[in-house]
Amino acid sequence: MGTYADLVFVGGRVVTVDAEFSVAEALAVTGAVIGAVGTREDVAPLIGPGTRVVDLEGATLLPGINDSHLHGCAYGMASPPLSVEVGHPAVSSLADVAEAVREAVGRVPAGQWVTGHGWDAGFLAECVADPSRQPSRADLDAVSPDHPVVLYSFSGHATWVNSKALELMGVDRDTVAPPGGAIVTDAEGEPTGLLHEGAQALVQNALPPLGVRERTEAIRSTLASLAALGITSYTEPGLGPGGDGIMRGALGTQTLEVYRRLLADGELTARVGVLLLPTGMTSTAEEFARNLDALDLPEERDPRRLTVLGVKVFADGIVPNKTAWMHEPYVGGGCGSLCVGGEVDDDRVAEIRAMVRHAHAAGHQLGVHATGDRAIDTVADAFAGAAAEHPREDARHYVIHGDFLTPHAMKVLAAHDFGVNMNPTIKWTVADMEEEFVGAGRAAYAWPYRDALDAGVRVASGSDAPVTHPDWRQGVATMVLRESKAAGRVSGPEQRILLAEAIRTYTIDAAWQDFAEDWKGSLEPGKAADLCVLGGDLLGADPHAIPEMPVLLTVMDGRVVHDALPAS
Repeated sequence: MGTYADLVFVGGRVVTVDAEFSVAEALAVTGAVIGAVGTREDVAPLIGPGTRVVDLEGATLLPGINDSHLHGCAYGMASPPLSVEVGHPAVSSLADVAEAVREAVGRVPAGQWVTGHGWDAGFLAECVADPSRQPSRADLDAVSPDHPVVLYSFSGHATWVNSKALELMGVDRDTVAPPGGAIVTDAEGEPTGLLHEGAQALVQNALPPLGVRERTEAIRSTLASLAALGITSYTEPGLGPGGDGIMRGALGTQTLEVYRRLLADGELTARVGVLLLPTGMTSTAEEFARNLDALDLPEERDPRRLTVLGVKVFADGIVPNKTAWMHEPYVGGGCGSLCVGGEVDDDRVAEIRAMVRHAHAAGHQLGVHATGDRAIDTVADAFAGAAAEHPREDARHYVIHGDFLTPHAMKVLAAHDFGVNMNPTIKWTVADMEEEFVGAGRAAYAWPYRDALDAGVRVASGSDAPVTHPDWRQGVATMVLRESKAAGRVSGPEQRILLAEAIRTYTIDAAWQDFAEDWKGSLEPGKAADLCVLGGDLLGADPHAIPEMPVLLTVMDGRVVHDALPAS
């Protein structure tokens, strides 16, 4: 008799996500790999005296979930107890935010910075009642006159601070915002306390940097949260010198070293792929090339557990800040712009093309943040141009976010086997709010999953945590339903996709983005034993019920990292 299995699952629906999306009833795990998939009879000979047999009792066994765009360290830093929760539904008004800050101030020593994450003007009652009413330093000064306060928006593209923080930052009415950023001012020209895009570096420069202990605690917190959600892989999109000034360096070079230490100590309970960030949100092609060439990349000791996949570039901003670069104007005017160096659009397009060309020629995979339709077209054309100039096998470049992916961009990406990384939980969060910026038609179209898949584009899904909670169940429901968080309205029903297609974006197609579809992302013999058990029959469930289906068990590399199965 051969080797017995360590784990055997029977009595459920084994959703293999193989090429036929076949469904089995049993699966066996031996060591770190899947040993058998099929019927109860197929796995019975593998059950020995030391085998743990799990009767699924009708539950669903899936490949481990791969969140293909998740800021791991930043998510941990943005979560309690390391941060004040000021996102919906924890708060629903500016008054609620002030009260949360008041409580936090009472818990820390005099003068210590108070940080919080998640605010969204679209869910703050005063701002909803009057769209011209935005968060300001005055909302925070009364509860924190002496403690500097910095509150990061849910999107990561805006920061809200109080007067004490402005004082310590040295920001006043005469301060000039960094290129690509904005210091919001009132009618008298005084800073309101809102900083957009590149101007956020002003507060980051004033904050004490994260230490190794804080980074380690943040990532440990994230790993525990992800294990409880069935997530066994994620892409950490942007670690390097360009992230040293973002979120107190949570995206900086030192964070990669913390990941390496956690791996060495056996604490890395998810597979992590990294995109390097040579420069920040605004830079020139010359600076980008210089920083990229200077990066020293030692060979990772276990590349299936931790690896550098490629390079990240920022092309534009986001729609709620009107900094995404659009073909047609926003409601109220303006089209945004690319966020790289250059005085005019043609110069900035040339800069993006130069960045893409340099990284491509150096052999890197590129993930480029582009949300506006004009920015996305520019990036797709830059990918194609670089590929024509420097032919390479299997580059797998992709657009990050791709909110307003155009038919032109889809055609270009599909023709070159490039991809797009979309964000269904962001769609769910902002669907209603976006109408005031781009109108009902464009807001409904945002994140065009159906069109992208029909065009033959490789599509992976990610949460962009801490922008949204990394709950893939809500992401799946949103792709199938296209319903919004705030009002529950359908937003772009023609962009709905099938449940099987949605699951693929979080499993095998996310593995493709990682160059790993041959060894993870589906439940087939010989592949990595990364598994997620979801309570109930996922394939037969009402899509509205999917977000509430419990994650009962998570296995990564054959090791149980989360176990909420009822005691037998």
